[in-house]
Order: sequence, then structure tokens, then C-alpha cells
Amino acid sequence: MNTDKNRVVIFDTTLRDGEQSPGATMSHEEKLEIASLLDDMGVDIIEAGFPIASEGDFVAVSEIAKNAQNSVICGLSRANYKDIDRCWEAVRHAKQPRIHTFIGTSPLHRAIPNLTQDEMAQRIHDTVTHARNLCDNVQWSPMDATRTEWDYLARVVEIAIKAGATTINIPDTVGYTAPNESAELIRRLIAEVPGADEVIFSTHCHNDLGMATANSLAAVEGGARQIECTINGLGERAGNTALEEVVMAMKVRHDIMPFTTGIDATKIMNISRRVATVSGFPVQFNKAIVGKNAFAHESGIHQDGMLKNAETFEIMRPEDVGLSETNIVMGKHSGRAALRSKLKDLGYDLGDNQLNDLFVRYKELADRKKEVFDDDLVALVSDSAATDLDDHLQLQSMTVICGTEGPQKATMTMTVDGVEKSVEAMGDGPVDAAFNAVKAVFPHAATLQLYQVHAVTEGTDAQATVSVRMEEEGRIATGQSADTDTVVASVRAYINALNRLIIRREKGAGHDLPEVSYKDVS
Repeated sequence: MNTDKNRVVIFDTTLRDGEQSPGATMSHEEKLEIASLLDDMGVDIIEAGFPIASEGDFVAVSEIAKNAQNSVICGLSRANYKDIDRCWEAVRHAKQPRIHTFIGTSPLHRAIPNLTQDEMAQRIHDTVTHARNLCDNVQWSPMDATRTEWDYLARVVEIAIKAGATTINIPDTVGYTAPNESAELIRRLIAEVPGADEVIFSTHCHNDLGMATANSLAAVEGGARQIECTINGLGERAGNTALEEVVMAMKVRHDIMPFTTGIDATKIMNISRRVATVSGFPVQFNKAIVGKNAFAHESGIHQDGMLKNAETFEIMRPEDVGLSETNIVMGKHSGRAALRSKLKDLGYDLGDNQLNDLFVRYKELADRKKEVFDDDLVALVSDSAATDLDDHLQLQSMTVICGTEGPQKATMTMTVDGVEKSVEAMGDGPVDAAFNAVKAVFPHAATLQLYQVHAVTEGTDAQATVSVRMEEEGRIATGQSADTDTVVASVRAYINALNRLIIRREKGAGHDLPEVSYKDVS
């Protein structure tokens, strides 16, 4: 148990709850990479996945557990022996393993397994005891705690503590509560439940009403000393508490929230960008802390104040979260050393091979744009990472004929597993025609669920970043690409998503599709 009464433990569940966002499924390699970044930035506990859900989840959690240097590695399990045993097998090789087991305790959730209050209480006792016999670090969660009757919640929390739970997590599973309720619930549990002073209380808030960050911070005021959160607030429905928001709130407003974390905040921007890329969920421009506009000023009054004193309109410095303070323009004459230096300023430390590959793409971009800005480089790095997989499908060349009347025509050459194919296709607009051409080359049953475009920088020569999400027989994959030509970026993003679907199809349902229902967990 932490002896520093003001130390708040950061429990990151990007790889578990965050990955449950529809379309946010990450590849095995991406999960390992994100876990490494979380470990490096000082996250106390990484919830690496739900080992019983699939063989792929189990393998990923196991490898993360073996590779982690500093973080506690946690796996999630339902309240049954099979889940808990599987979870333990996955995390047992971690330097610091944790088992997290849960069951829904509200009237609505008790009805799902059709258990009486007494039957559920007994199951909680038995399963927490079983988990504690395997691991000395056990977290227990009463799912939908904020809609559970007070008397019953207090009863089962006491049972879990007596059975050996070392952390009690109180989830606001459906984002229903408000800050004053969040604080009071934690405060009352600590004051009234026997043994509560011997465990750490945790808060896990969803953002359905836009109050996840406020509810989490209120819970800390009420006595919770662990916050469950995700990078960029990724998660089910409207998402989870955003790690970057609670960390920076406690840092900036330390005067009224005298709490500390072990997070290296200068690494926030880099991991935010990486999670956005691998999940296919772009960060909204006005997102707190990590949004593109978080440190942008357009109003004349604001700009004048910033020039005289940055503190006039900024309560934190961009470099505090790892954002480059300057936006030095680079061009086609900038060399490899300058690119490496600029990327380091942006939070990217690439190996020689990665840098060489990126430099080629940078030169191609610089030939098409007069000025290459920071955001262009970020998009370039993200695009390189997004396309770094086994490409069954590759775009070779494309021409799109547009007109003010009639359908548009796309002429395209692609390779399918190394075999070159050329087609022509019509469509209602250039992007539709290009997508139809891809489908003509490679017939498939995947449906396009999301198509999103945003300009990386200003100007007619700006790069467009395109994100797509596709679904095929229950499998969901995202694709992302950036290019000064919006249609080219669109096609590459579309092909990238198809490549991911092909890989998941080849690996089979057991590796990528959940074998159990685990939506809206905690």
C-alpha cells in the first residue's frame, strides 16, 4: 500500500477498455508498442487486456507482462475460476502482476446472471479468495457501482476486502454519476466499510455525460488514490477518463489538488499521437491537452497577450506535455540530420532504418510543398507507422477524371499479393470511383463504416489525413493515410484497412474476435 497519502496511482486501461471502442482493435505488435510507451512514461499499472477473451488477447497480455520494466501488469477477469486462472497464466511472469476481477452489482446487472444478492455475495467471496490465493495483488470491481443500492454496495465491498482484495475499484460504468456524488460515494465507503483503510480505493469513470475527468478528480478528493483512465479518453461509447486530463489538472492546479503522480508529462503528446494512429481514432482539434488547438491562438487580443506574456492565455507550457514550442519550417533542402533533430523535438526518436525510410517520404513531400510544418511531419510519421504491415494490397498508380456532370472515372493499377492488376471504375464523385476501383481489383464484402478527412495544415497544398473504418463478418479494422492529394490519401487509407482485415481473417476468429461477451466491462 502506498504510504504517500497524496500520491495518486495511474491505472491505464487503453489496451483493454480503450480497445473496446468499436473499430479501435489494435494488432499484437501495436499493443506491445503502446504498452512499452506507457511503461516508459511512468504509468503505475497497465491493464493489458482480457486474457480469456481470445488467444490473441492472452498472448498479448503474456508478452507485455514479460517485457514490462516498471509498471504493474494487470489482466481482467470475470467472477469465475476459469477466467481468473487464465488471467493469472497471462500475468504471472510480470515483475509485478495483478489480477482484476469484476461482477455487476446493480439491480440491472444482477439480473444478467440471475443471482440473488446472497448468491452474488458468495460468488464474490469465493472468486476474490481464489484470485488472492494465486496473486498477492488483487483488484475487485463492482460493475455499475454508482447505480448499486448503498447497503448492498457496502456489503460486497466489505466481503471483497475480507477475501483479500488489495484495491477496490468503484466503476461509473455508464457515465451516470456527477462529481459531488462521486466524491461522496468514495468518502462514505472509506468511512463506513470495515477494513476500508487497509486498501486503495480506485475510480473508473465513463464520459457519457462529459463528466469523466471531473468525476475522477472528485473521487480523489473523496479519498480515492487510483484513477483508471485511457490515452485520449479512448473507450466504450463516449470514452473514459483521459489520462492526460487528470494528470495535467493535478499538475496545473496543485494549489487546490495537492496530489502527485509518477507520470512524465513530457511524453504525453507522443503517446497521444501514437494511440490515435494505431486506433484509427483521430484526436478532436479542441480536445483538452492534446488537441491541435489546445495551444493555438487566433483572436487578436489573445495573440497580443501571448506575445507580451505567454501566461496571459496559457495555463501550461506546450513543452510541459511534450509539444514543440516552435514550429520551425523545413523544406526540400533540409537534410537527414535536421529531420532527425526536428523529430526529436516532436517526441520521436527513430532508429536509423526508420529515419532513412521516412527521409525518402519527407523529400517526396517537400518536393510537393513549399513548406513542411511540424504537423506535416507528425502526419508523415503516423502514416509511415500506419502502413507498416504486410501489404497484400498495394496501390501502384491512379488517375481520376472529374467533371461537373455525370459520374467520375478512376483508372487504377494495384498489386494483389505481388500480381499487378489494372481496372477502370465509375462512381458518384472521385473518392467513390476510386473505392469502386479498389473493389473491382479486390472483391470483398467489407462495409465502410467511417470515412473522415481533415487537413493537417492550412493552404491548398496541405496534407489531408484520412481515416476509414471497415467491417467484415464482425471483424473491424481501421486505416489511415496522409497525402497532399485527398483522393490518394483516401485510397491508401481504404487499402490499409483492407490489409488489416485480410490479416485478421487469416489469423482466424479465435485470434481477433472475442469468445466471451465483455462489452461495457467496468
